[in-house]
Amino acid sequence: MLGFAIRRLAQAIIVMIVVALLAFTLFRFVGDPVNQMVGIETSIEEREALRERLGLNDPIPVQFARFIKSAAQFDFGTSYQFRQPVSDLFLKRIPATLELSFMSALFALAVGIPMGIYAGLNRESWVSKLFLSVSLIGISLPTFFIGILLIFLFSVTLQWLPSFGRGEVVQVGSWWTTGLLTVSGIKALILPSITLGLYQMTLIMRLIRAEMLEVIRTDYIKFARARGLPNRLVHFRHALKNTLVPVITITGLQLGSIIAFATITETVFQWPGMGLMFLQAVQNVDIPIMSAYLLLTAFLFVSINFIVDILYYLIDPRLRVERA
Repeated sequence: MLGFAIRRLAQAIIVMIVVALLAFTLFRFVGDPVNQMVGIETSIEEREALRERLGLNDPIPVQFARFIKSAAQFDFGTSYQFRQPVSDLFLKRIPATLELSFMSALFALAVGIPMGIYAGLNRESWVSKLFLSVSLIGISLPTFFIGILLIFLFSVTLQWLPSFGRGEVVQVGSWWTTGLLTVSGIKALILPSITLGLYQMTLIMRLIRAEMLEVIRTDYIKFARARGLPNRLVHFRHALKNTLVPVITITGLQLGSIIAFATITETVFQWPGMGLMFLQAVQNVDIPIMSAYLLLTAFLFVSINFIVDILYYLIDPRLRVERA
């Protein structure tokens, strides 16, 4: 177990170093940082003094080492657009993105698993065929189009839910804010959560269905039925337990994808998260925010994958047997 965790941790560190190199390349070679920080009337001497103060004249390895050290201390420099520390800007936006991502993942699991179980156990029923049709629509339609359809239906036509913003939020602790403690915050969270989690929900549903169809054909399930065990016990204690093993891996990967690719949903609903700020940074060529977003999303993705790998090793005894 310890050796497995050390190997996965070493792989995660290598991935983060590569991502940091990409972020540093973006920060260093996409435009001149000095030109973004000064005006047209700034003299050449002042530009050179600023360049020396920022360390841009140092050798590239020295700059890269300083970049990694600063990033490890959650220091990403100053935003060109907002003239504020990038870390402060992200601390204000991280709660919104994480709240949206986790609620989307919760929606995908809470809806996708029961739909997959039903579709796997009753594959000839019309409800199962309806679930498959819905899943095909969820996989085929792009995220922004689903968001626009939901806004048109529930915000414009029915006027049940807000179409943009986060609603009223409550301060929890020194920097965390949440909308789950207010009615307007919960209403504002419903449409973007469904939009972001619909693809993951359909993926989990189809995976559960396929795994359930495969598991119920195995010999130990036939033996359990031959012993006279009731169908509920066979399906939910024996079949479902082995079905959920690959779902844990897929769910972890999809949670990382939700956090990394929430940009489109945040833009459609004007959700004040990291993704929306990243798109605004791209429009304004705000390199510090772009590189910081790349590093933070990579760190979250790698951390989630590391946790999923450890859980998968603990849950699935076949990995331990093969290692032994």
